[in-house]
Amino acid sequence: MGSWILRILFFFICAISGYAFIQGISPSPPIPLLGLIVGLLLAALTLLLEKGLKKIPSKNLLGSFIGLILGILFANLLSNVFISNLYNHQQTILPTLGFLYAVCGYIGLRIGFKKGEEIHVHGWKPFMKATPPSENIKILDTSVIIDGRIADITETGFIEGSLIIPQFVLNELQHIADSSDPIKRTRGKRGLEVLHHIQKQANVEVRIVDKDYPSVKEVDSKLIELAKEVRGKIITNDSNLNKVAVLQGIEVLNINELANSIKPVVLPGEEINVKILKEGKEMGQGVAYLDDGTMIVVDNGRRQMGKTIDVIVTSVLQTPAGRMIFARLKEEANRETKGKDYYYPLDSEF
Repeated sequence: MGSWILRILFFFICAISGYAFIQGISPSPPIPLLGLIVGLLLAALTLLLEKGLKKIPSKNLLGSFIGLILGILFANLLSNVFISNLYNHQQTILPTLGFLYAVCGYIGLRIGFKKGEEIHVHGWKPFMKATPPSENIKILDTSVIIDGRIADITETGFIEGSLIIPQFVLNELQHIADSSDPIKRTRGKRGLEVLHHIQKQANVEVRIVDKDYPSVKEVDSKLIELAKEVRGKIITNDSNLNKVAVLQGIEVLNINELANSIKPVVLPGEEINVKILKEGKEMGQGVAYLDDGTMIVVDNGRRQMGKTIDVIVTSVLQTPAGRMIFARLKEEANRETKGKDYYYPLDSEF
């Protein structure tokens, strides 16, 4: 609310200043009104510039400022040389100075912006527990913390760099843990236990960032804003957050995609040993599962309920939810194969 009051006051001051400035030059009635409009336009452009600057990391702004100052100083040194040679051409001094300052200032600004990524001043923290530019930052969202598999992945050492946990994610976890719904309460407590387990791992650096975006309501949107600011990657298993983040140019590490990519490859014709656990949707079908949770639908497997049997894979179907494997009993597959072994007599038998 306070920011809107300041903006309105800023527009009012710019409008009055433009009106008063033009009226001092030319008090004719239409012209001061033009100054009022120009003042409002300049205020709007200033606010747009402010919005754009907010998206630029602090280190790039600092580098740009240093580069601009150095460019202007260099242009000042060059101007002393050129102006001394242009005393006989007074009309060309102003354009030459404008060209020098524009070119040197622009080059300094651009080089400073790029080199700003290499700036790391110890002790200067734009946000709590800031990380050097060389670190590979990962941001955990609520769903992947509750899921729990991230703790096993970090323990293996496959995750490099620092794990960032925003304060607003912790607040959401605490809200879920305090829920009156017993299922939500269990999920929230599990998420807090997973975080505690990750913090105790020696090979992982976990940092709590007290960073919030009051103007943004959704936690997923806050995660995207934080990822833009620190140039980090979001670790999640939320497909919707994954899609939105990718559309905005944020790199995402999806735990579900990782799990699907490391599942064992099963090809048609392979023999596997499974236990039939329940009935299938179609008549006579039985359902079994691999160790990674992949569903196996076995034809005529219903009568083998509760037994561990050998089956032959007939086909593999990839669905958005994962893979499904279709198989048939080994004894039936062998019987069908034998039935196709035909006897072809030799010519000498005729």
